[in-house]
Amino acid sequence: MRSRRFGMATGYLAAIVVLGVTVVPLLFVVFGGFRTNAQINSDPAGLPGPWVTDNYASVLGSSAFWTFLGNSALIAVIATAVAVGLGSMAGFALSRYQFKGREALYTLFTLGLLFPLTVATLPLYLWLRQLGMLESFWGVAIPEAAFSLPVTIVILRPFMHAIPGELEDAAVLDGATRLGFFWRILLPLSTPALTTVAVLAFVTSWNAYLLPLLVFNDSAHFTLPLGVATFQSQYSQDTARVLAFTALSMIPALAFFVLAERRIVGGLTGSVKG
Repeated sequence: MRSRRFGMATGYLAAIVVLGVTVVPLLFVVFGGFRTNAQINSDPAGLPGPWVTDNYASVLGSSAFWTFLGNSALIAVIATAVAVGLGSMAGFALSRYQFKGREALYTLFTLGLLFPLTVATLPLYLWLRQLGMLESFWGVAIPEAAFSLPVTIVILRPFMHAIPGELEDAAVLDGATRLGFFWRILLPLSTPALTTVAVLAFVTSWNAYLLPLLVFNDSAHFTLPLGVATFQSQYSQDTARVLAFTALSMIPALAFFVLAERRIVGGLTGSVKG
């Protein structure tokens, strides 16, 4: 009994430490946007007093912020659609078809989880330049989708494999083709896993910094992470305004993640069971 209480106390302590490490920096950024530079310099860890909304109003009134936001949203939507579309088809083939080399192909996708973007930076840049995809949203979205494919397939394959084969047999008896079974039965049943991989691909694309930095040179094409870096350089002396810009740039991804959090857990649970 005593050891159980000790284990629970240790678990709560670990949860509090993780929560503090995660949330405190986030609150510092958000609250910092409601302060003046004088308040931050006099008491960096204090709360706003009085609360100032000019920093957020200034950022929201800036056309550059909305341009960066629109670019990030467009690239994230394209990357997510490509990753989920191709990943679902690959997951379907790897989970429901029997063919030679299937496990080797799946292992190859799994090894893609260990392949960092930084290793591919130079060849990827040369390849995009030869294809004329620099300064193009597709030049960022397609590589981001490619790097999201391994985790997408690793989650979708066991989830689709766990769907009973009797459903497919019944669909075939009713006249459905393989493609019809995939489109009308398998995809709707895989909605939790599809939501999970979509959220992961969207958030990964939204937070990407290196790849947009590699492709874009024109500030009109910058995404929000690049916009934050540019804004920070431009207003390096205005800390409160930089914090407001950073806080606003985090809101869409955080809101998207919070709204889909339950579906993410459900999708991951299903893939593990599969």
